[in-house]
Amino acid sequence: MILITGATGTIGSEVVRRLTERGERVRPMARDLSKLSVEGVRGDFADPASLDRALEGVDSVLLLTAFGRDLAQHDLALVEAAKRAGTRKVVKISAIGTGESTDEKDVRSWHHAGEQAVRDSGMAWTLLRPAGFAANALMWAQAVRAGQPIPNLTGDGGQGVVDPRDVAAVAVAALTGGHDGRTYTLTGPEVISVPGQAAVLAEVLGRDVATVPVPLEAAKEGMLASGMDPLMAEVFVTGSAFVASGAAAVLSGDVAAVLGRAPRSFADWARDHRDAFA
Repeated sequence: MILITGATGTIGSEVVRRLTERGERVRPMARDLSKLSVEGVRGDFADPASLDRALEGVDSVLLLTAFGRDLAQHDLALVEAAKRAGTRKVVKISAIGTGESTDEKDVRSWHHAGEQAVRDSGMAWTLLRPAGFAANALMWAQAVRAGQPIPNLTGDGGQGVVDPRDVAAVAVAALTGGHDGRTYTLTGPEVISVPGQAAVLAEVLGRDVATVPVPLEAAKEGMLASGMDPLMAEVFVTGSAFVASGAAAVLSGDVAAVLGRAPRSFADWARDHRDAFA
């Protein structure tokens, strides 16, 4: 039995679909079962008893926690529950660059405690560190449909943007095969900036897609004015500044090494999601 946490999200739902198609025994976990498209189990990272029930009889688990203040706490809660249940293996979805910073305003510090707990758990483990998701471009969809420019907080700084479907495929491989004790950095095949992504969308849509630079302080003020948690606003601005500096321009061959094929490009993802922007 394989437990999938975060089963209603972009990665989790795709992992559930792929495992189900393979004929694996899958148990999706969610706080709200009505959001699952298949039968699952209710589980809440803040409710240890619910985690114990969810992990009963589970051999392997995908640890996928929502980004937020409680991320590390939720990681630790799941690892402890998996140990109590006698779970054999945990595959954790982390983030690129984890452990390279200790600043709580830097996303590279947020998964560190969870990664360490997984390594120290006594279970078999695999750590997956994806770059920024191609699916993050969906936050621009409304603006693009309205003919408005995409806000650009990162200048010409690029990332090795990865297709979430490739992350899910690697997770399935780790859950069902070897890869124990491995840490994989998951990127797409190219470093691409926000203007670069806009150019791809323009080509896919057959019309202009512009960008507009947004100063980070102005962006932060807007986030705070909208009611965003101040820490989350700081994290967003710190991450944007990191990308803008060029330091996030990292590529890895790990997707190809695990899957035996090249990773999908942003253009591949954009073509498959054209309708969201049309």
